[in-house]
Amino acid sequence: MNRIALICAALLAAVFAYVPPVSAALHVDVTQGNIQPMPIAIPDFIGGRQGAQIAGVIRADLDRSGLFRTLDPKSFLDQIKDINTPPQFANWRVINAQGLVTGQAVAQADGRLRADFRLWDVYGESQMLGLEFTATPENWRRIAHMISDKIYERITGEKGYFDTRIVFVSETGPATKRVKRLAVMDEDGANPIFLTNGSYLVLTPRFNPTAQMIAYMSYAGGRPRVYLFDLESGRQEMLGNFPNMTFSPRFSPDGNKVVMTLEKGGNSDIYVMDVRTRGVTRLTSDPAIDTGGSYSPDSSQIAFESDRGGSQQIYVMNADGSNAHRVSFGGGKNGTPVWSPRGDMIAFTKQASGAFHIGVMRPDGSRERIITDGWEDEGPTWAPNGRVLMFTRTERGGRGSQIWSVDVTGRNERRVQSPGSASDPAWSPLIQ
Repeated sequence: MNRIALICAALLAAVFAYVPPVSAALHVDVTQGNIQPMPIAIPDFIGGRQGAQIAGVIRADLDRSGLFRTLDPKSFLDQIKDINTPPQFANWRVINAQGLVTGQAVAQADGRLRADFRLWDVYGESQMLGLEFTATPENWRRIAHMISDKIYERITGEKGYFDTRIVFVSETGPATKRVKRLAVMDEDGANPIFLTNGSYLVLTPRFNPTAQMIAYMSYAGGRPRVYLFDLESGRQEMLGNFPNMTFSPRFSPDGNKVVMTLEKGGNSDIYVMDVRTRGVTRLTSDPAIDTGGSYSPDSSQIAFESDRGGSQQIYVMNADGSNAHRVSFGGGKNGTPVWSPRGDMIAFTKQASGAFHIGVMRPDGSRERIITDGWEDEGPTWAPNGRVLMFTRTERGGRGSQIWSVDVTGRNERRVQSPGSASDPAWSPLIQ
């Protein structure tokens, strides 16, 4: 587990400030429903193979967002030799680049890797941003993701989401004898690491707010229980020794509580456990099935799914269990609610006309929109900036599941690379 701790820890320093003035042209309005990707040139960073690798990851990150169109390096007319010298802007305008990123990667005397970059407004002929990051050499991908985040934020005005991780269930074997292992990987699918050996079933993994702890359901010992997995130490522990099944865990925004479902006498209700004291509070007491709790970002409310009205629907209640009320009225069955980090929307799975889709709606149920059109799409999870969702897409005929991503507008559906079949993704916060 030391490798995981190493990936999650890097010494970073921002030593340059952006230089005004900034051209108003170099901006992407992410609130538009149909966005024309911005052409941006990202030459290989000075620094040999390491510099080329960093630039390659940045190109892939920004291109994957759907907001940028990274230009082919073969089209570049200029070669960057000094990042501190303003580029020949006319040569970049010829290839229609609106933005330009230049950088260098240098091995320091202490063995650490330092990467400097500059973001240029080609038409405004001005530097928008300049930063330096320092980390151990094996963390070069983290440096690249952090640079991508800074570029994304400077141009869109929103936080990026590239320096994050995904916890998921890796699936192997035939459908009748599926082996499911707990795994984590970088947001782009790199550095996959298996956390369990597949000797028992695992489901519904979820990160805590520091991305160092995972809550998940496990059949270790033959009975479904909620467990905690510490990524730094590799330690696993059962979250409460309840006599019956516990499942569907999710952390509160401060990480001090876990909302989960506890089955008693054939009835499932939502409970919350204090992670520090292990005290348990029951939140629902309806004879129907209540499950899938998800906190609002301010911890004041919890969204959940219930069939108390006769079909699977989404409800919202106060964090103490009071004032439970239905919010999904758009037809079909609705479940797996998860609150956006912004607090402005709830994503969910809709089942209608024999298919499953990912939808979003306001917390009061208004403005419902279906944003995917796959045959079986379910289990959404939000990027930390509330702009992108990941979900599980199952192929027709049960030929396996994969993780996909989509913009909240419904644009830019993309498959996320993973080792083999994968399901049940959960997005981490930005890594600290």
